[in-house]
Amino acid sequence: MNGYYLYQRRHTTLYIIILLLVAGFLIGRLFYIMVFQSSEYERMAKELHERQREIKAPRGLIYDRNGVVLANNRSVCTISVIHSQLKDEAKVIEVLSSYLEMDKEAVRKKVEKVSSREKIKSNVDKELAEKIRAYHLAGVMIDEDYKRTYPFDSLASKVLGFTGGDNQGIVGLEVQYEDVLMGTPGYILTLTDAGGKRVEHSAESRQEAIAGDNLITSLDYNIQTYAEQAAYKVKKEKNAKSVSVIVCNPQNGEIYACVNVPEYNLNEPFTLGEDVKTEGLSAEEKQNLCNQMWRNEVVNDTYEPGSTFKVVTATAALEEHVVKVTDSFFCPGYKIVEDRRIRCHKAGGHGAETFKEGVMNSCNPVFMEVGERVGAKNMYKYYKRLGLFEKTGIDVPGEASSIMHKLENVKAVELATMSFGQSFQITPFQLIRAVSAVVNGGTLITPHFGVAVEDSETKEVRKLTYPTKSGAVSAETSQTMRELLEAVVSEGSGKNAKLSGYAIGGKTATSEKLPRGNARYISSFLGFAPTDNPSVMVLLLINEPEGIYYGGTIAAPVVGDIFHNILPYLNVEKTRPEEEETKETNIIITD
Repeated sequence: MNGYYLYQRRHTTLYIIILLLVAGFLIGRLFYIMVFQSSEYERMAKELHERQREIKAPRGLIYDRNGVVLANNRSVCTISVIHSQLKDEAKVIEVLSSYLEMDKEAVRKKVEKVSSREKIKSNVDKELAEKIRAYHLAGVMIDEDYKRTYPFDSLASKVLGFTGGDNQGIVGLEVQYEDVLMGTPGYILTLTDAGGKRVEHSAESRQEAIAGDNLITSLDYNIQTYAEQAAYKVKKEKNAKSVSVIVCNPQNGEIYACVNVPEYNLNEPFTLGEDVKTEGLSAEEKQNLCNQMWRNEVVNDTYEPGSTFKVVTATAALEEHVVKVTDSFFCPGYKIVEDRRIRCHKAGGHGAETFKEGVMNSCNPVFMEVGERVGAKNMYKYYKRLGLFEKTGIDVPGEASSIMHKLENVKAVELATMSFGQSFQITPFQLIRAVSAVVNGGTLITPHFGVAVEDSETKEVRKLTYPTKSGAVSAETSQTMRELLEAVVSEGSGKNAKLSGYAIGGKTATSEKLPRGNARYISSFLGFAPTDNPSVMVLLLINEPEGIYYGGTIAAPVVGDIFHNILPYLNVEKTRPEEEETKETNIIITD
């Protein structure tokens, strides 16, 4: 018996110890929750009885360099329903479908859907939303929102881009600077009961949204307008497929205008042009057409630059000291390279000419010989120095890369054709960047649109910086090239861009598109002013013009007209003697 009692006592003691341990654990756990996790459980309890609605943040504005607003916001409303708070679904369906001009069945599906919050429609005009609010429909939420608007419709459309339904950037600067422009949303907290219904007479707590910061760009509304007008005019006259214009500062890379006509309406970005046939197309095919319409050709596409690239070839030759301005050449109208007969644009040839005259005449045989003197290895050395093997770093998405031969594959024919800008492809901005370095004294700049960011609250302005690289070419070569290119405009193939009193340099080009033999050309002209210290550069490309297609004939005068408008506007002084204006007729200037 004593053994049995002893056994019972031991087990009772063990039970008591276990009970005390469990109780101690529970008390400790309760203490931990009440003291150390009270705020967390309080937050969770609030969440069970609070419903959060987002307050959209106004998107930051986009300005041109002079403070002109290029992208703005318009106050609108988003209308949604909270299923658990609805009292009269039939009336809600009737009112919303009527005022919002939506299909009644589509509204019914959204209203009857059991969800915490169902969006009915966004971008509703405030005046219309107020009419709906006047019905005091239980469960219908009307929240302030913002819609992106573009005051000038299609101006710089392929640069600015646009936003989507949730006001997020889709293409262009809108998506490139999304982190700057997007802002921080706020919220409204509503007290609800266990069933998710709002507690009557309860106060709402509100955290205001913070507007996005503003982007100040290098674009100039007036220059962009001038350039677009000129582009549309020549597109119509030549029935061209498209026309592109870049206007920039070759000293620092700021872009004053970037045109790709036809542009599109930023306020209706999914509306295709009137000349686009959409009948019978699938949704995917229509989307592909939109993607093409939004495409910024001078950034996203490459092309064979043609004779404007002779600027690079001449620069390499001068840097390597394999040619002097006074060197003599002879052009019979062609040059035999291995088994190829490669012709000059002047069928009868230019005859005897100096290197300077070869540049002025844009003579292919001269540049083929010069390219041969430089050699493929050295030529590629200057391609690299001038940034032609890398992207420019421009601050819009989708920049294309150059398409070049591998050095080991560059034989005599490839070197000859590359010397006058064919058999490889670069982007227009890669050409702009390279020629800017040639004429600005040798600094490789980064072309860009963003100049500064302005804090939406403090108005503090933070300047944006971009990388540069010095030493691309020597100051001596830069000066010589400026003089040669001024001679092209004053006396040579680019004289249709000449403007009385102004020192303008430039280069013409006419490149045949692949595949050869289809009579499809890109006519272009690249000009800059003043030649003593260039502050503005213009590149114009006319894609597939009809009729006369020589760059010197159809592209150079358009750039001349652009300079006529923008040089006085930019306070560029006349540094050359005024000339009596004469009009020459029936003159065809090739290349």
